[in-house]
Amino acid sequence: MKRLSQSPTDPAFVQNPYPFYDRARAEGSLVFWEEYNMPCATSYAVTMALFKDRRFGRECPPEFAPDIPDRLRPFYDIEAHSMLELDGARHKRLRSLVLRAFTSRRIAGLGPEIEALCHQLIDAFPEGGCDLLQAYCTHVPVVVICRLLGVPEAMADDLLKWSNSMVSMYQARRTREIEDAAMQASTDFRNFMISYIDQRRSEPGDDLITSLIEAEEGGEKLSTDELITTCILLLNAGHEATVHSLGLAVKTLLEQGTDTSYLSEDQIDGTIEESLRFDPPLHMFTRYAYEEVEVAGHTFQRGDQVALLLGAANRDPGKWEDPQVFNPGRPVATNVAFGSGVHFCVGAPLARLEMKIAMPILFDRLPNLALDGAPQYGDVYHFHGLSALQVKY
Repeated sequence: MKRLSQSPTDPAFVQNPYPFYDRARAEGSLVFWEEYNMPCATSYAVTMALFKDRRFGRECPPEFAPDIPDRLRPFYDIEAHSMLELDGARHKRLRSLVLRAFTSRRIAGLGPEIEALCHQLIDAFPEGGCDLLQAYCTHVPVVVICRLLGVPEAMADDLLKWSNSMVSMYQARRTREIEDAAMQASTDFRNFMISYIDQRRSEPGDDLITSLIEAEEGGEKLSTDELITTCILLLNAGHEATVHSLGLAVKTLLEQGTDTSYLSEDQIDGTIEESLRFDPPLHMFTRYAYEEVEVAGHTFQRGDQVALLLGAANRDPGKWEDPQVFNPGRPVATNVAFGSGVHFCVGAPLARLEMKIAMPILFDRLPNLALDGAPQYGDVYHFHGLSALQVKY
């Protein structure tokens, strides 16, 4: 297996990781990334195979689980109940209970609210131009997930602050200062959710938290710890992916000078899928081997990790013709922006709905919308998103 070195915090890589992915993919479907000390899947075929292979999973085999220092407990005590980090029966139970509350009907019913919110946000834009990431792309998903869960919208700024601090624990730039901020955010987020769940138990509402409290399968309900973690996960993932997805999609459309007819009702779905393929919001997803298994000529032992490079898989020329070209008219083929298999993102339908509504409204309301300077990506790998999106109109 070819060994490659590339700092994930190198400014050139942060702004454009795709040349590295192309170089890695040219060396094979699996390469060893020195900085992460693990094999990485670079091709679409192997990435999809690893997503669907039950001999791999998210949960670290117990005999290989690292010791967690007490100072990091607030974060990892929450993660211990996250369906994102679990497999097997516990994952199946948690996901099933969440899906009983997070129904397609409930999501579809948010359409009119999302539409009204988009118009409200655009009405408040300052004259001439703004940072669209902060004024629009961030607010659409965080307000929607607050309303969906039944959390007061007045808490949106706190939720964003806590969420951003917590997800920084997954980023390559992680430092002691970032860890300390994440621990405080984890504590604050948990305390807020405990009080709010208690309130919803005594005062049920027409919201997702109440539905999660009431959800039951086989006589089992979510425990308080599971409720807390699930709500935090939905809040974090419910806005994080969509902020990046929406921002990157708008940025790409503006950079490419894309004909806005691709945002029409019969073209919008393909445009969204092409945006997610071309520049996805998450670029790496790791898994553990649960037994000895051979993949692409490499033998994994139990406990070995492998990284699925979603950004590389989505630009695999073995799957897409001219993958470096943004083509919203290309035939839709399944991309891996939101994962696949048992860990396919439960919030993907909501993210797609928000994009489907927010993008056409934005371009319709602001027909002269244009970039105001070159957009810059944030140092947030293995996430992939903009630090700002300055526009003029």
